[in-house]
Order: sequence, then C-alpha cells, then structure tokens
Amino acid sequence: MEIGIDSFAAILPDPATGKLPSPTGRMAELIEEVEVADRVGLDVFGIGEHHRGEFLDSAPTVILAAAAARTSRIRLTSAVTVLSAADPVRVFQEFATLDLISKGRAEVVVGRGSFVEAYPLFGLDTRDYDDLFAEKLDLLLRLGETTNVTWEGRFRPPLQGQGVFPRPHQPQLPIWIGVGGTPQSFARAGTLGLPLMVAIIGGSFERFRPLVDLYREAGKLAGHGAETLKVGVHAMGFVGETEAVARDAFFPGWAHLTTNIGRERGWSPPTRQQFEAMAGPEGAFLIGDPKTVAAKMLRASETLGGVSRITFQMSTASLDTAAMKTSIELLGTEVAPIVRATRPA
Repeated sequence: MEIGIDSFAAILPDPATGKLPSPTGRMAELIEEVEVADRVGLDVFGIGEHHRGEFLDSAPTVILAAAAARTSRIRLTSAVTVLSAADPVRVFQEFATLDLISKGRAEVVVGRGSFVEAYPLFGLDTRDYDDLFAEKLDLLLRLGETTNVTWEGRFRPPLQGQGVFPRPHQPQLPIWIGVGGTPQSFARAGTLGLPLMVAIIGGSFERFRPLVDLYREAGKLAGHGAETLKVGVHAMGFVGETEAVARDAFFPGWAHLTTNIGRERGWSPPTRQQFEAMAGPEGAFLIGDPKTVAAKMLRASETLGGVSRITFQMSTASLDTAAMKTSIELLGTEVAPIVRATRPA
C-alpha cells in the first residue's frame, strides 16, 4: 500500500488572537512538509485546488514544481485538479512539465471539485457540471495517448492535429479520477479503467464499499483487468505520540474550517463529540498514535476490498507547524512500516 499526504495549503487564524499567519511563511512551511515526507520515505504528496481565502492552493502545479526541486523520490500529484474548470491542454502541459522537473514523479488526480468557486471565476456554468468534466476528461486522456490530437467538443475550440508539448518524462502520465459519493462517477472511472481516488472525509469506510464494488464491476464489464482498477482513499488523518495529542492538534483547525464551510452550506456547527466519534474506531478519521492509525488503515483497506493508496488530509492541523512535521515523521517512520509489513506494495 502506498502512503502519502494531501494538502490544501490551509491558512488558518490563531484561535487565541484571530490573526492569520503570513501566506509567504505558510508556503515555505508547506514546502518543508513535502521535504520531510520525502525524507521519511512516504510515497506521495498531493496539493489540492481551491479558489477561496482559506487555502493557498489555487495554482497547485507551481507548488508541486517547487517541491520537485527540493525532493528526490516522492511522487507529486494534484488532490484534485478541477478539470471541469480548466483547459485540458494546459493541464497536460503543466503536469508534463512537472514530470520533467521531477524526473518522472508527477501524477494528476482530476475531478469536478466539491467547491464551485472555480466555475464562475472562469466563466463556466455549474449547470454544465458533469458535461464539462466528461468532455474535458476525454480530451485529457487523448492528449496522453498522442502528441497530435484531432478533437472537437462543446466547451473548447477544436484541435486539428496541433502538437501538444512538452511530452512527459514517463511513457504515460498517470491520471486518477477523484470522486466523492456519486455512483455515476465511480462507474465512469471503472468503465475507463482509470485508478480511483475516493474522498472519505466523514461517516464510515463501510458505506463506501458498495460504490467501490460498483467501480470494480464497471471496470470488469468494460474488460479491464483487476490490476488496473486501483483504489485510493483520501481521508482526514493525523498522527501524534499519543491519541490525545493527535486529536488536540487536529481539532481546532478542523472545527474552524468545518464551521465556515458549514455556514455556507447550511450545516450546523460541528461539535467535539462529533469529532471524537469520527476519530473513534467506527469513524473515518485516521487520527491517533502510530499503532492505532496503522490498524485503522488496515481495517479500512479490508473493508473496501483492498486499497492501493491512502493519503492523509492533515491541512487543518497546520496551526501547529511542529506538530505537523512530527506527524509526517511518525507516519513515515512508525505507521508506514507496520502497514507495509502487512500490505506490501
């Protein structure tokens, strides 16, 4: 099993003073976090894409390129690229360039985005939410297969055999499909035979098993072998020396972001009791001491019928930079060896 981290480059106010840290300082800390992840042997680091004040990740490939120059082995990916609101040609060019800089360590996870700010920002209609993604994914996959593409669609000017450069260092740029809880998205990824990255940020792992089964069944019906139908999980996670330390480091930032986003979406404010339930044995948060987190990761994989990759979303703990780096170190040096001994890659 591959183990990694996803970051949204969250920039959170100090809970005591309400003061925001320096964006420049937060970006420097983020690059250092990728360096630590590389040093302790984690497999992958992902940067999300948002277009709102709580996050600094509106240009993820720029951050990933900076990280590529400071690392040597860790794979670098998006988490996720909002393909519906982007030009697939530019997405391909940017990640192919990242692949050259990193000497073959780039990947892209594409999705429609759980936040919709990108759509009006780039002049797109959310009523075309799914059609935009389907069409642009088709073009992105075509670009990976050939340099000179002839293609026509509704939302972008046609291509008439123009060359799209540069080409990546890898023979094929890995493309994953990022999904939430929509059955059609799971089925589409299976039909296309693409690896699946499932965002499980609440509830339980069990409730996603039918959707993962749907993905695998759709892939099988489309003629894809089981070895190509990889499943990854993006989950809230954090590791501390003790369970209490991990939970106390993660909760303040999580509560702040969840309250703000919930206010926009009509949710009630989160409580510590809800958080504790999610971090408990039946919840989907991978938060605790190393042995607890490793055991929960292995149970999650078993529950979902076998998982190829788990990435930890720990941005909400960025208020405590020392705890963040400690968490990354513990994930690489204590959690990963337990998991890999049981579920080798």
